[in-house]
Amino acid sequence: MRAHPTPASAPAHAGLSTGLPTGLSTGLQRRHLLMAGPAALLAAGLPGCASQGGPSASAAPDAGLLAVLAAPHRSEANRARDVFRNPGPTLAFFGIRPTLTVVELSPGGAWYSEILAPYLRASGKLYLAHFPADSANQNMRRSRANFAERMAKAPELYDKAVLATLPTATGAPEVPAGSADLVLTFRNVHNWVSDNSLDDKLRGCFAMLKPGGVLGVVDHRAKPGTSLEAMKKSGYVTEALMEERARAAGFVLAAKSEVNANPKDTADHPNGVWTLPPVFALKDVDRARYAAIGESDRFTHRYVKPA
Repeated sequence: MRAHPTPASAPAHAGLSTGLPTGLSTGLQRRHLLMAGPAALLAAGLPGCASQGGPSASAAPDAGLLAVLAAPHRSEANRARDVFRNPGPTLAFFGIRPTLTVVELSPGGAWYSEILAPYLRASGKLYLAHFPADSANQNMRRSRANFAERMAKAPELYDKAVLATLPTATGAPEVPAGSADLVLTFRNVHNWVSDNSLDDKLRGCFAMLKPGGVLGVVDHRAKPGTSLEAMKKSGYVTEALMEERARAAGFVLAAKSEVNANPKDTADHPNGVWTLPPVFALKDVDRARYAAIGESDRFTHRYVKPA
C-alpha cells in the first residue's frame, strides 16, 4: 500500500527503460500529479513557480538532458536503475534548466551528479554539497576525499562543479546566500531524520535559495501514521513529516508527483528499506523476491521559497 496510489493508466515506471525512450513526454503526462493547496496558487504565479521551476504535469526532459542520459559516460549499471529513479521526468518536474545554479545535497555515489554536472557545465553552475572536510567522523572525511578524487579523475564532467559542504541552519559556506535556483536531495531525508539534522538542513536550503527558488525532494515513502521511531528504524519517511518540517523552515509545497512511486513496495521489510535493491541487506535470503519488488516506493515533492 502507498500513500498515493498510481492510477492504472499511469504505470509507476513507464518511460525510461531505454536510453532515449519513445513517447516519454506522453508517458510523463500520464503521471499522477498532485497539486498542493489551491490550484490558483501556481496559476497566479507564486514566485518561482513559473520562472524557477514550476512546470506543468506535461513537462518533459529537454534535448540536452536526454542527451546526457544517453551519453557513454554513464555505466550500464547506472542506466539500469533509470527505470526506478526516473531521472529525466524527475528533473523536469523540479524545473531543471541548463542555465540554473543548482546544489545537490549528499551526492553519495554520484549517480545524479554524473547527470547534473555535464548538463549544467556550459551555462549553469553546480555545487555538490558533501560532508565537511574537517568532520570529526573519519568515515565522513574519507567519503568526501573519495568523492573529490572521483571528480578529479573525470574533469570532462566535473571541472566546472564545486565541491561544497552540506548546509547547517545558516547555509553552506561555499554557496552564497540567496544564490541557488534549485536545491536537490535524493534519498537523504531519512538519514537526516535519523540524526535529527533535518530541520537545520532545511533551514540551510532556505538560506541558499533565491526567493522563488525550488527545493526538490525524493525519499522513501512511509505509510501515513508511521511513528518517528519507526521511520528512523526503517528508512521510510511519511510525506506528512516532510511537509511539516519544510513548512516550518519557510517553504511552500508547490506540487507532488508520483513519478517515483512503486506499488510493489509495502514498506514493511525486515531490514527496512535496505532490504530492497540496491543494498539487499538480507544478502541471498529471498533475494529474488526483493529484486522483483525493485527499489523503494518514493515521494517526489517540489517546494518553493516565497518572495
